[in-house]
Amino acid sequence: MKVHEKINYVEFPAQDLLKTKKFFSNVFDWVFEDYGPDYTAFSNQGLDGGFYRAELTSLTNHGAALLVFYSHDLEKTQSKIETYGGKITKPIFTFPGGRRFHFTEPSGNEFAVWSDT
Repeated sequence: MKVHEKINYVEFPAQDLLKTKKFFSNVFDWVFEDYGPDYTAFSNQGLDGGFYRAELTSLTNHGAALLVFYSHDLEKTQSKIETYGGKITKPIFTFPGGRRFHFTEPSGNEFAVWSDT
């Protein structure tokens, strides 16, 4: 749903679109629609967006924003991420309100997953 002056879409670079699509499809059940060989889009994931072919990566230590997933079972989600080629960059840690970890997907972009348990 488009809402006036609210965040509507997010885009990420991807060094390897095929690996990135496979990772998000397997771990988070995302479905993609390709728009040519250099762009793929996802929708119905809480926020719509896409990946464009680039040698860049989105990392917080470079000043990038961090998108954070929610999980009812943090350890199970972490296991899926590792199984499908993600790399844990910050192991599970506690913070006020819950626990979380950070990871990079196969193209090197950083994300996090949190749980309130």
